[in-house]
Amino acid sequence: MWQLHQFPLCPFSRKVRLLLSEKGVAYDLVRENPWERREAFGHISPAYRTPAIHNPERGITLADSRAICEYFEETVDKSPMINGTAPNRAEIRRLVALFDENFYADVTQPLLEERMKKRLVYRSPPDSKRLRDAMRLADEHLDYIDYLIDNRPWLAGSTMSLADLAAAAQLSVADYLGGIDWSGHEQARGWYSVFKSRPSFRPLLAERMDVIQPPAHYADVNA
Repeated sequence: MWQLHQFPLCPFSRKVRLLLSEKGVAYDLVRENPWERREAFGHISPAYRTPAIHNPERGITLADSRAICEYFEETVDKSPMINGTAPNRAEIRRLVALFDENFYADVTQPLLEERMKKRLVYRSPPDSKRLRDAMRLADEHLDYIDYLIDNRPWLAGSTMSLADLAAAAQLSVADYLGGIDWSGHEQARGWYSVFKSRPSFRPLLAERMDVIQPPAHYADVNA
């Protein structure tokens, strides 16, 4: 059985969880707080970053969400997530990088640091300016999602792909932390609502951190 070492509000862990669920891959969750730098976790993920996945029966250990996703895309035929023509596959990978790198740096990372890590780890108040900047940049990213959905059924083309999973994973964490204002973004909200209703997404919406609660609309598939 696969063991997925993850942190509940890690967007990269969420992306892998979505992919595994869509592909029907069974796995057990192992909770990791990366900042604790647990020695046993370091043997699986030398950078102490989530996610990492381990299968002791097969002797396989994988770290880094993109590497994990590529592995299961190559080894599990069900529900291909990097599909289509060569240009389409390139577009999927471009958008995955956009959300994994740009959206994370602009929005998810500052929200995690200010609203989660400062509270749980450093016991210090958040930087309100940094939070405002993150929410402003989130609005710009939503504008781009609106544009994509205006021109395509899914973010990268005619079918759901890893680009949609990567975007939804980042948005779900930002939304949990109250960093998303959906007003004026009907296209993005409609696309995201489709994700919220998928069986693969329900476990994410049901999870709660011990001391950090999401806004009321977070788990509402109609919101």
